[in-house]
Amino acid sequence: MNIPTEPIGSIPRPTKLIEALDADNFSDPKLDPLYEAAVKDTIERFEETGSPIITDGEQRKYHNFWTYSVQGLPNTAPDGFKIPFAAGHVRRMPRLTAGPFHYKRYAYSYLDVALRYAHRPLKQAVISPSALSLMYPADEIPGYPRDEFIEDLLCEHEKEIRGCLSRGAAKVQIDFTEARFAMKIDPSGELLGTFIDLNNLGLERFSKSERKLIGVHTCPGGDRDSTHSFDVDYAEFLPLLFELNVGYYCVALAGEKDRVRVLKIVQECLRPGQQVFVGVVAPINPRIDTPEEVRDRVIEAAKYIPIEQMGTTDDCGYAPFSDDTSTSRETAFAKIRARVEGTAMASDIIAGG
Repeated sequence: MNIPTEPIGSIPRPTKLIEALDADNFSDPKLDPLYEAAVKDTIERFEETGSPIITDGEQRKYHNFWTYSVQGLPNTAPDGFKIPFAAGHVRRMPRLTAGPFHYKRYAYSYLDVALRYAHRPLKQAVISPSALSLMYPADEIPGYPRDEFIEDLLCEHEKEIRGCLSRGAAKVQIDFTEARFAMKIDPSGELLGTFIDLNNLGLERFSKSERKLIGVHTCPGGDRDSTHSFDVDYAEFLPLLFELNVGYYCVALAGEKDRVRVLKIVQECLRPGQQVFVGVVAPINPRIDTPEEVRDRVIEAAKYIPIEQMGTTDDCGYAPFSDDTSTSRETAFAKIRARVEGTAMASDIIAGG
């Protein structure tokens, strides 16, 4: 039996591209050759690792994985929702100032370039409706009520996912890093429950067969070797996470202090027909894992998760924010190679009984 393995998404951008970018020029057509070269190199390196499914490394996601679709919208202001990280720095979302709400760009546009170079199935990550819902201010926007905003948001989310699937994405992953962060903001779980309900409204727009190709990723955040919600106990939100009507779940695990405890929670939550990809390498840990270490983590996970419902992944992307240089491209691909090789080693051992 081959245990499936796949990445989360982002790869550190080449230094030349990062140095050419600033807050205002990220969509300048003059940068297109640098973006394309970064995508081509990323895909080539991904395929060299032996990864059976790859991404374009999110090389062209403007600024970050969270706001790529809305960066530069004229009806926004820069003083939106704050995301504080344990290292002391803060990331900030744009704030919506007027309606209607529409994406400025869609993740499926990145596939148009990636498919020119890829020889293996491509996975495309998209941001969750719940993350973008945080753009709407606490006070209602005159002439544009929140209910109308939510309907526009869900329509854009549906359009993005359908565009990814129709263009040839093998899988679509909804980034839901705010799940764990929601419990930090509101330990009662009410906010997370609202997020789950909102995302399920979007998922209801897809058929059961389509949802098999749609998954969700959760982690405590990853930026400059830091997290935003690692201190939140998995037990507080994993049961709610598994209420999302997706086909698969990507759950950060390698960086957890007590992996077995988390695996037991996953075991209790996982329902028939669902698949969970457990994190077996931690991108924010600078040390490169060995294939043998990955092998042992996979075998450990297989004690709690039915093998036919299990896969492996990275805990998070390697550079969800485009200016993050805390991890090198070389380190990222070395970790990915270890994940691929270690998963294959575990597959052979498990298959052999």
